[in-house]
Amino acid sequence: MGTPEFAVPSLQVLVENGCEVVAVITAPDRPAGRGQRLNESPVKQYAVTQNIPVLQPEKLKNPEFLETLRSFHADLQVVVAFRMLPELVWNMPGLGTFNLHASLLPDYRGAAPINWAIMNGESETGLTTFFIEKEIDTGKIIFQEKEPITPDDTAGSLYERLMEKGSQLVLRTVRAIAAGNYPQIPQPPMNKGKEAPKLFRENCEIDWNRPAESIRDFVRGLSPYPAAWTTLNGLNCKLFEVSVVEHELPDTATEPGTYRTDQKTFLHFLATDAWVSVQELQLEGKRRMKIDELLRGYKF
Repeated sequence: MGTPEFAVPSLQVLVENGCEVVAVITAPDRPAGRGQRLNESPVKQYAVTQNIPVLQPEKLKNPEFLETLRSFHADLQVVVAFRMLPELVWNMPGLGTFNLHASLLPDYRGAAPINWAIMNGESETGLTTFFIEKEIDTGKIIFQEKEPITPDDTAGSLYERLMEKGSQLVLRTVRAIAAGNYPQIPQPPMNKGKEAPKLFRENCEIDWNRPAESIRDFVRGLSPYPAAWTTLNGLNCKLFEVSVVEHELPDTATEPGTYRTDQKTFLHFLATDAWVSVQELQLEGKRRMKIDELLRGYKF
């Protein structure tokens, strides 16, 4: 069970290593783009190439879907980047249902663990496989693997590494369950650990009343998607890459969020302790570009 690109390597590695994948459950096709053509999920696209039956229920409690799912007599269900499952679904297979989560649980339970780990300035994250239970991301842990976060990582670069590493952890987990030799480590309650709530426009806005390095982490953690944003001359402005201007103490009388530019090579915003230099951005109504490219055609 999965939908986005992140889930494809996990499905692929199971197929290529001789696991019998009897069916794939993914999101329904959705209209996308200017022409509003129906868009198939990456997981569906791969499954079709392997002649694997694909189910795309709108509602996971639909009796017809449940009956079809039951007819496959699956021993085990594997979930990678899918929606919440009702108990009727996750409790169906004899060996249970496990999920791959892109954090070291119990930290960063929730919808956006990769983003929040970087946004919070972590130097390490990882992957967890765990059995699904009623409360989200709280089931018994099977395996975990750590992954360092480098100072220059973005959500995009970390996503790529965890996607590939996660597929190997899924295969290891499936093999261990098939052999009947695997741990089940209980997790602490829901209110323990750092959280990774869903990202909305409101929690992607840059707060310039923070230290510069913290703002840099915030931008990295939201790049390339959904992107941190601020307002510039009354226009929405997405920031994809920034750096901290060192060896220059800002004037304490200057308000955080103030910007300065030479109109040619740089655009700086003031944080509480330093200037933040914008390297790559997208101004409302324009495409994403490097700062010197924008300044060649846009004057403040």
